[in-house]
Amino acid sequence: MSDSINDAASAVADAEIARLNRRLRRESAARHEAEAIAEHGLRDLFQRQQEIGLLESIAAASNEADSVEDAMRHALAAVCKFADWPLGHLLLVDGDASSTFDSTMIWHDGSGGRYDALRALTESIAFGRSIGLPGRVWESSAPAWVNSNSLDANAHPRLPEAEHAGLRSLFAFPVMIGTEVVAVLEFFSMKHQTPDEALLRLMGQIGMTLGRVVERRRTKDRLMHDALHDPLTQLGNRKLFLDRLQQAHLRAQRVPGYQFSVLFIDLDRFKGVNDGLGHQAGDQLIIATANRMTNSLRHIDMMSRGEGDVGGSDFVARMGGDEFTILLDNISNQWVPVRMAERLMSVMAEPFVLDEQQVIVTASIGIALSASGYTDVHNMLRDADTAMYYAKQKGRARWVMFDTAMQDNALRRLKLESELRLAQGRGELWLAYQPIVTPRDGQIRGFEALLRWDHPVYGAVGPAEFIPVAEEIGLIVGMGGWILRNACNQLRTWQQDSGQPLTMSVNLSAMQLSDDRLVALVAQTLNESGILAGTLKLELTESAVMADPDHALDIFRQLRELGVKLCLDDFGTGYSSLSQLRRLPLDTLKIDRSFVTQMDCQDDKRQIAEVVVMLAHTLGLDVVAEGAETAAEVALLQGMGVDFVQGYYYYKPMKADAAGAAWREQGVLR
Repeated sequence: MSDSINDAASAVADAEIARLNRRLRRESAARHEAEAIAEHGLRDLFQRQQEIGLLESIAAASNEADSVEDAMRHALAAVCKFADWPLGHLLLVDGDASSTFDSTMIWHDGSGGRYDALRALTESIAFGRSIGLPGRVWESSAPAWVNSNSLDANAHPRLPEAEHAGLRSLFAFPVMIGTEVVAVLEFFSMKHQTPDEALLRLMGQIGMTLGRVVERRRTKDRLMHDALHDPLTQLGNRKLFLDRLQQAHLRAQRVPGYQFSVLFIDLDRFKGVNDGLGHQAGDQLIIATANRMTNSLRHIDMMSRGEGDVGGSDFVARMGGDEFTILLDNISNQWVPVRMAERLMSVMAEPFVLDEQQVIVTASIGIALSASGYTDVHNMLRDADTAMYYAKQKGRARWVMFDTAMQDNALRRLKLESELRLAQGRGELWLAYQPIVTPRDGQIRGFEALLRWDHPVYGAVGPAEFIPVAEEIGLIVGMGGWILRNACNQLRTWQQDSGQPLTMSVNLSAMQLSDDRLVALVAQTLNESGILAGTLKLELTESAVMADPDHALDIFRQLRELGVKLCLDDFGTGYSSLSQLRRLPLDTLKIDRSFVTQMDCQDDKRQIAEVVVMLAHTLGLDVVAEGAETAAEVALLQGMGVDFVQGYYYYKPMKADAAGAAWREQGVLR
């Protein structure tokens, strides 16, 4: 009995022990599982902290980096340390539309030269979209890797050299701006790699961070470029040109014998193209001009350098409008910019095609030399501009080299500009009258009114000097009205004294011809002065009329309806065509003095004058020859049948009292 009781008790105890053992095992398993979970979580947390630290390090370094390259160097080093990769490399896309990488010399390599052969091979390959692992990354815009035992190892030309150096795997990921791959970072490992999702995600985040660095650099570069370049031609602007000029000036101070020059170029009659064909054609002309100048500059070593010269940092810029400048760097003598100017004039003389129309546009060029001893580059640019202005004055389509006399004249011109605005109110302007006579009897038949200026300091300032100034500063229209009114009032006085139909010739400028108020002004002046009908003659130069013959025809018809006579001045110096000449309701052609002076000694001048007289009479026009100074010239003109002559042979321009006295001597005035 006792044995059975003992057995039963033993069985219960065993069962309890078994239950406790099972419980212990369950609790132990649960504890081990919890510990494993905790350990895994700690590892994940640590890994995540490492990843965050890597991203923060790269982001901070990128924000502080002076350049994209510096940011990439830090990223290569940080990633290599994080992943225990011994070698890292940067490849950059060569521009927005490029088909190849720039396999840069930017590496992270702590091997002490072990990987030099692999690096040299890498830098020698022009990676494209289908070449090697960088090409695969570029094509897919996603990370990629390849191991030495990979089935497609043959598609990666560097793997044999990498294996020779003890490397077994190559991993690369893209640097992105939006959907654009702008760079690739590649890394080499000494072990075969199979990157997990976490690593791929991390490298993708690094690629986006670095992409923002590249984007900021692009934006900064674009803003800098726009601040220093002309938006139409993409040439440097005035600010950039002055910067380059200052660099040349500083070099001249450091380097004995170093010289440079500035060319200031202005297109001739650009406004006519812009107004006639429109602003779009004007822009096309500016762009085409910029291209021609740039191409000419590329040929300077062959065309403009002295023998043995070494080309410098030559530079072409657009200053604004139709003005360009060129810096010729490291020249040997003054003939280098001269040859360049002549080349520019040659290429500019070739026709432009604008909106399917052929246009001829020339250029005027001013030259300034550093050898003149400038201390301020602004003064050098100013002097080149001044020389260009003189080229314009001399007839355009030519070059002029600056000298100190030009500066004196430029200062005088500035003074004349300011004082000309006050001259009329001060009574400094007055009219001279030059008689116009018939050569057969020497009798005065009319006068030409000529504006004169008596300056209180400079004395008599010639019209050839101050009339262009008046035109440029916008005074000529007002002056023209004053001349017309005073000339007509003087003519009325003489006509009332004699009762004779004496004529008065008054010059009109191109700006007056373009003024919508011209016809009304003439009508008002005729009405107020009361001069005899048909005794006012308005003279316009050939170039002013032919600049817009259709507009001139319309104005001439209105003036003819007022009884005004019309004269084409300086005939033969412009570019009239016979078809245009026949259309215009003219009364008189005036032979320019350049054909009259010494015509008895130069057959070509005499022959030109004969043709003009014959042409005018064929068209039913009178002929006036100006500038006759000798009896021989007058005799020839009379023999040709010239109707009227004016010149120093008969009379110089004179004040109104003297002009009236001259006519009175003929017994005409009472």
